Amino acid sequence: MKKWFATCLVIWWIGFLIVCPSAAENLTAPSLTNNPRLDVIVTNKRPLLTFYNASGGTGQRTYIIQIDKSPTFDSPSLVEYNNVPETNEVITSKRIDKQDALQDKTKYYWRVRAVDEAGDQGPWAKSRFTLDTTSDDAFMNLVRIPIKKVEVSSGEVPEYIIDITDHGQATFWRAAPPGDPVQWVRLDLGKVKQIKRIWMLSNPHKPDGWLKNFVWQMSKDGKSWQDIPGTKFKNNDTYRNIIDIKPVAARYLKLVINQWYGYAPQVNLITLYSPGKPRVPDAPSKDYVLLVGNQKNGRCFTGLEDFVKSLDLNLTTLTIPHFKVSMEMLQKLDKKPVAIILSGSNSGYHDLPMFEYNGEFEIIRQSKVPILGICCGHQLTVMAYGYTFVRDMGWHDITSLNLQAYKSINPITIKKKDTIFEGIPNDFMAAEVHGWEVAQLPEDYEIIAFSNYVEALRSKSRMLYGAQFHPEINVSYNQSAPYLENFLLKALKLCRVQKKSKK
Repeated sequence: MKKWFATCLVIWWIGFLIVCPSAAENLTAPSLTNNPRLDVIVTNKRPLLTFYNASGGTGQRTYIIQIDKSPTFDSPSLVEYNNVPETNEVITSKRIDKQDALQDKTKYYWRVRAVDEAGDQGPWAKSRFTLDTTSDDAFMNLVRIPIKKVEVSSGEVPEYIIDITDHGQATFWRAAPPGDPVQWVRLDLGKVKQIKRIWMLSNPHKPDGWLKNFVWQMSKDGKSWQDIPGTKFKNNDTYRNIIDIKPVAARYLKLVINQWYGYAPQVNLITLYSPGKPRVPDAPSKDYVLLVGNQKNGRCFTGLEDFVKSLDLNLTTLTIPHFKVSMEMLQKLDKKPVAIILSGSNSGYHDLPMFEYNGEFEIIRQSKVPILGICCGHQLTVMAYGYTFVRDMGWHDITSLNLQAYKSINPITIKKKDTIFEGIPNDFMAAEVHGWEVAQLPEDYEIIAFSNYVEALRSKSRMLYGAQFHPEINVSYNQSAPYLENFLLKALKLCRVQKKSKK
């Protein structure tokens, strides 16, 4: 009986080992869909690398991070970090060390694997990015081209391809399967335009639907077509393309898709650009606040205009889209603004053509006009010094973690005394809706309020502030409204001092 029992026990144990995976097999690969995401342009030689944690394994996990110029990770330029601890239960971040600063104008490959307490290693997750520290230095000197009509070879709702009101780029056109072996998208610009840059976005979540082999064609009459030089792609393996070409003149453009990944090609967004600069807008005659609209369509995320006008400060507003502002435009305004407020947005940065924000980055780095960044604007004040200095927190949005929409999860603690907090209790609650956070401060910045993340910041050398929360959202529990009003009072005071000094 004992022999029989022992034999059964051995058989059961062998079966358990065969059926049940080991801790190493349970240890998953981390996800590199945070920041930097696939094929983004990184703008600081010491980027902050952020990824979503692996799962499984025994005990606490740490990570091995490798970064190299070679996709095989075997060149003399290989950089490796071991025993990198998890930042929190969702994400891990590691900034490149000073002695390992990366080389400019270079494509880099990076990969990450988890290691558990038993020493078991998980699979590698791999990605890549390009480092170009000058890519965001100056306004793009391009203007968007309005697209009057879009037609497609098959599928439904082709208008999604040019829908800039879809701030998160969640909607898309997809060809109807199985369909023809060649699919196409045709754009009518209404009249002949100069085209210099094409921005394309496909499936941001997985390769299914990415365009593999494609070419852009042009026509002036919609009948005779020719390939646009420099737009023929073979074995494309990314979901976002910035295509710069020698300017061509055409009324019609056609995207001819010869091969794709998955069952049908998918296009989320196409934006076309002409060489040039936007018209300088007419400034209000009275004191005003310049609002930079950071939504994809160039508007403000919340009612900033109404909030500023509702304050008893005798101020009006001028809203300019982020893709039209620049230091040159600011300097050419007939009347300078009292202050500049950078609005929020609800798109993921990796789904946006970030070169459209170059003019805003110019203003953040150079302007002497008081600046307040709210939500996305708060993050952009940091991204002006490094694209990867912000990260996705792993939330779809903050409301999913709250019983009451837009209410901050934890009380916000004021860390530094500043008149901008006048009338605000310590601690305070605020209106919030966001999924990204500031993770790395430029040298000149300091944190002035904190919860579980950076809630407010300021420059040490000039009047520049940031707020992750929304002072302008009118809800009963929002105790942060004075933050914006106090900022404007400070800006008005500074404006009066500067006017007196010029007399």
